[in-house]
Amino acid sequence: MDALDQRLAQSAVTACEACFGVKITPEQIQLQQTRKEFDGDRTVVVFPLTRHSKASPEATGTALGEWLVANDELVAAYQVVKGFLNLTIVPTYWTEQLLQIHTLDAYGIQAEGSKSKVMVEYSSPNTNKPLHLGHLRNNFLGYSVSRILEAAGHEVIKVQIINDRGIHICKSMVAWQKFGNGETPDSSGLKGDKLVGKYYVAFDRAFKEEVANLMAGGIAEDKAQKQAPILLEAQAMLHRWEQGEAEVVELWRTMNNWVYDGFGKTYTEMGVDFDKLYYESDTYLLGKDQVAAGLESGVFFKKDDGSIWIDLSDEGLDEKLLLRKDGTAVYMTQDIGTAILRYSDFPGLERQVYTVGNEQEYHFKVLFTILKKLGVDGAEKNHHLSYGMVELPEGKMKSREGTVVDADDLLEEMAGTARDMATELGKINDLSEAEKDTLFKQVGYGALKYFLLKVSPSKSMMFDPKASVDFIGNTAPFIQFNYVRAASMLAKCTDAGHNTDISTIDAAVWDTDELRLIQQALMWPATVELAAAHYDPSLVANHAYDLTKAFSRWYQDHPVLGEENVSVRDARIVLTQCVAHQIKTAMGLLGIEMPKRM
Repeated sequence: MDALDQRLAQSAVTACEACFGVKITPEQIQLQQTRKEFDGDRTVVVFPLTRHSKASPEATGTALGEWLVANDELVAAYQVVKGFLNLTIVPTYWTEQLLQIHTLDAYGIQAEGSKSKVMVEYSSPNTNKPLHLGHLRNNFLGYSVSRILEAAGHEVIKVQIINDRGIHICKSMVAWQKFGNGETPDSSGLKGDKLVGKYYVAFDRAFKEEVANLMAGGIAEDKAQKQAPILLEAQAMLHRWEQGEAEVVELWRTMNNWVYDGFGKTYTEMGVDFDKLYYESDTYLLGKDQVAAGLESGVFFKKDDGSIWIDLSDEGLDEKLLLRKDGTAVYMTQDIGTAILRYSDFPGLERQVYTVGNEQEYHFKVLFTILKKLGVDGAEKNHHLSYGMVELPEGKMKSREGTVVDADDLLEEMAGTARDMATELGKINDLSEAEKDTLFKQVGYGALKYFLLKVSPSKSMMFDPKASVDFIGNTAPFIQFNYVRAASMLAKCTDAGHNTDISTIDAAVWDTDELRLIQQALMWPATVELAAAHYDPSLVANHAYDLTKAFSRWYQDHPVLGEENVSVRDARIVLTQCVAHQIKTAMGLLGIEMPKRM
């Protein structure tokens, strides 16, 4: 509830006491934006108040409306529509609020560090394959949430945990040894992550062939999958790696470095970064130490085969394995070590936010519960930023089968689509090649980011590249185009020497459409706070779209440079400045750059 809503709620409380002789609280007043088809700015839902008035909704609303107009200087008029009381706010209020936007460059943005310290983890790739479409949603989501939390006043640490150990990387290593013939990124011309991913796919192909051969020999499928020689080799390699065997560790280090180099290039193109990197090859040992301590304190228990578990049935969960019988760690082990290490690395850290797909929801419930049982301060504040999968028209992506949409390829495709569209329009011929490349990436990458962020994180989605670059509808190109149009017009106003001092603006010049546009812009601070509270960039994305749509509609019917009335023209220039600035700020929180030309 923003300041205006708080003020109106309190006035409605006073009105109820004056009109009906009852005392209620502001929390009992339901306020909402007035629907566009009705007059008014805020609407009071009257139905819940009829039990106090002992009258019909219409009579209740009329009584309250008359009192508010007579006694609250902010309320200029009212309208009762069935059980809803629509209130019109005096135009001077909106001008006063607009003044704050204009004079405060960071309107709606809190001073960084004015709130708690938060860590946001995202990306967290496996080093056995290149980044794909799902990683794009993960990275864009985590990075945007970090920017939004910073805008809301939090000190944010951006991190990733690199899954650089485990059976997955051993599979790629075994396949490279068997089929690679010494191939390297330099000799193959492939980015390192793509080269390693190539052998992960090769492993799966060989594995399936071996399983089929075993089944042809009369072995049941489930047993064949466990007995496939290439899988046994990978499992043995994992054990040798954990024992520190020099040859295995050296190959592991070499192939991982290939991948890190490839990832770095992709992150640069994405426009995301990290403040600190964590590696599971380091933290899993800390996790094993924590398991040993937890076993000694009685939080964990050991089974007859030597494996270590925790019983969480009292928390509505199951028993969870923490160390296998051969002493090797599982994902939970290393996540425990990583979480505790981060609290040590960043004193004062209030909570950790894990940007991970919704298939891991149970995992994080268990992790947070274990941390709490281990006595880790702040464990109950940790949050799993769960998001839905990105699917393709032909179905779910599968890395081991090579049926993923490669992140590098998709980024290149999006920039290429923007290039084709711009070339067809023919408005960029005077730009240099470097300027063109920058523009194509701003539009293409922006379209991709916005498409993946405009949907609530909790929802799964179908990716449609063509729809994402449309210049009509809820897309980044639509927002970027209108921003560029506004910026171009403002540049012409500056060149013409027109007045842009809001302190000289006459509030009487605003018409209904302009007041609605101002109100839309004034929702920005509440939008940032809500998006930060819910870790939801879609609220910022859709605010940017709604504001742009309202501006575009207003701009069609409200000439600026061609307006003869100087007071009206200057007011419209100021309004355009405020809207353009806010659109750019909102898109910036999504990691989207605004072009100078389109």
